[in-house]
Amino acid sequence: MYRGSAALAACLALAACATPSVDAPASVSPVADAAPLPEDDRVADLLRRMSLERKVAQLIQPQINSFTAEDMERYRFGSYLNGGNGGPYGDEFAPAAEWLRLADEMYDASVKPLPGGEPVIPTMWGTDAVHGHTNVIGATIFPHNIGLGATGDAELVRRIGEATAAEIEATGIDWNFSPTVAVAQDDRWGRSYESYSEDPQLVAKLGEALVEGLQGRKGEADFLGKGRVIATAKHFFGDGGTTQGIDTGDVNGDIAQLKTIHAVPYPPAIEAGVQVVMASFNSINGEKMHGNEALLTGVLRDEMGFDGLVVGDWNGHGQVKGCTVSDCAQSLKAGLDIYMVPDDWKALHANLVAQVEDGTIPMATLDRAVSRILRVKLRAGLLDADAARPSERGLGGDLSVIGSPAHRAIAREAVAKSQVVLKNTGVLPLKPGAKILVTGEGADAIWQAAGGWTLTWQGGPELTNDYFPGATSIWAGIAAEAKAQGSTTTLSPDGSFAAKPDVAIVVFGEDSYAEFYGDQKTMVFRKEAGLEQLRKFTAAGIPTVAVFLSGRPLWVNREINASDAFVASWLPGSEGAGVADILFGKREASGRLSFSWPAACNGNPVNGPDGALFARGYGLSLDRPGGLGTLDETCGFLNEGPSNAWFETGRLAANITASAGGTNLPGLRGEANGIMARGIDRTRQEDAREITFAPGSALVIGQSGQGSGDYRIAYSVPNNPTGSVTVTVGGSTIDITSDLLVGAGKGWREMILTGQCAPGLGDSIEIRSTGELKLQIASIARQELPEGTACSF
Repeated sequence: MYRGSAALAACLALAACATPSVDAPASVSPVADAAPLPEDDRVADLLRRMSLERKVAQLIQPQINSFTAEDMERYRFGSYLNGGNGGPYGDEFAPAAEWLRLADEMYDASVKPLPGGEPVIPTMWGTDAVHGHTNVIGATIFPHNIGLGATGDAELVRRIGEATAAEIEATGIDWNFSPTVAVAQDDRWGRSYESYSEDPQLVAKLGEALVEGLQGRKGEADFLGKGRVIATAKHFFGDGGTTQGIDTGDVNGDIAQLKTIHAVPYPPAIEAGVQVVMASFNSINGEKMHGNEALLTGVLRDEMGFDGLVVGDWNGHGQVKGCTVSDCAQSLKAGLDIYMVPDDWKALHANLVAQVEDGTIPMATLDRAVSRILRVKLRAGLLDADAARPSERGLGGDLSVIGSPAHRAIAREAVAKSQVVLKNTGVLPLKPGAKILVTGEGADAIWQAAGGWTLTWQGGPELTNDYFPGATSIWAGIAAEAKAQGSTTTLSPDGSFAAKPDVAIVVFGEDSYAEFYGDQKTMVFRKEAGLEQLRKFTAAGIPTVAVFLSGRPLWVNREINASDAFVASWLPGSEGAGVADILFGKREASGRLSFSWPAACNGNPVNGPDGALFARGYGLSLDRPGGLGTLDETCGFLNEGPSNAWFETGRLAANITASAGGTNLPGLRGEANGIMARGIDRTRQEDAREITFAPGSALVIGQSGQGSGDYRIAYSVPNNPTGSVTVTVGGSTIDITSDLLVGAGKGWREMILTGQCAPGLGDSIEIRSTGELKLQIASIARQELPEGTACSF
């Protein structure tokens, strides 16, 4: 059942409506006792009366930092979003009331009457609430999906969806860009924590549950009703299967085989009534998903029967071959319905209108996309005759639900159920009356326990605990439970102590990250502060408990050896008391790995039992202690050979030359034969170079005298290359065009060239471009990497 439709249906049945007053949504004129029209007829009637400009506006989704309410009234965007670092009125830390105020302001602007009886179509606001409504101060922060996968509890995930939807609707927002139903197959991927599991069936089960929690159960009275929001299954498809775990990279293989992994979660989500699917940034066999008609239309719609709308990801259409961010008819033709175009919305709108007018885009193609958007709005009740402002419908304005005790209780339960005990020689559960020392960088750092997509896109240490009112750090949770059990606790940031404790708890792990910032070359956990503390306590004869915060399984053999108990805590969020519930045995340790855990330090991920230290499904209960013996701590990635720097801190080494077409570029500066090199600032003044290539030009950087080692290059590509780009080393020429396209605009990355792709390696690097190219370089070095290290870009 939708949120009332009789009056709107009556209006549509009359084919035209009287001009409304300023206070009522235009195109709505109540007519008593009229029978509602079928959904398709309602949509067809609205389409018939919409102008071309208004139709195109339904396809445009800008971010709140790039337009005003006046722009909304002028253009009537079909939807809008807040980016990961965006907040109302330019304040990403704005209180909940300000989010609600902006929602009302944009809604009011979208329903101002239009001339000539043209129907007005209310806008809708979409947000990334991927582990709770975590853009908003004070919201409940649930564990990230990898932790929820360890619970294996679909009913719990459904309740998390309900709580998240309530908090979203309270702030006036209509639409959640969640759940992520990626099936991560390479844990080096920076979005691994957004995946429930490497097992597609578990991802399907939990993704379906979150859809039902957000939207309500299909066919039931509250489906898309009060306390519910529109859900999005993302990212279609293959986002978790990119080569070497590179975000937005390529997924290669037979389509039928790829579907047996990456397409599995979508039919259950569609059956559950998910209204939106988001296209993925990645490519499939070299073709960007935002322009892939065979998959967006042929598989998603024709084969799977999806009848909702397809939304793009952040400027993803601009990565389609032949497209720019402001000009991409190809995506619409392929099956995209909404362009997520954060900043360049005005130019894109103008180009789409022109392309319909000149026939580049058939009117039928435009109408197809608009009809899908209108259908979702009808189902969500946004076009109902009695539809109200965001603050006046559903839970809108009831800010008491944000971070409510009931929601925090669900989150605490989820935290406890997500903890996976990997080792326990008998120290857990902690004994009543014990003297407990708590230390480690993550012990009293909610930001680290919450991870990325928390208040800001990347999260980070600048988010002190004051940014999380109502939340409980892991230390605070331990302290409260210890007091209840008659134990004493001390928080010691550096691990020092006056009186010897009975047990030491060390909380440590990865720093927060999101998307491509989390991509890494190996599965090795390199930070050693936690390891040093564990070893110090062990040497002092103090039993240790390691609480490991991470967005993926990592090679931590050293830390496991140095601990008496090791708990994979994932990214638990705002309710640290859930960790204490397991450490003290207040709840049974029921968490089980949803990803395989690597045994060897070879840098590679494992997806399955082969090479796994702990297979998927592993986890100890507290009444079943388990030791592991001494694990192998040998790791070449921890003992890489010394670096021979060719270029660093803005300087070429004495024996290194740079040239273009045979003309030297001293200090990697100047202009010659189509190459222009200038100093730029990365971390300090002119510590990097920006190299501009004219079409057909090449830059050569070489060493006088024989060198050795693999190449490591820190680089950035501000914009898409306009032609093919190759790197030649040791007589091997490698086409890196697709890799640069993936990395364009994504900040600094690392290129590693080894004998696997360039036998011999040689003593020079040539970078050649057939088109215009800007390439920024911060460092070039040669270094002996462990045997078998793959090339990566």
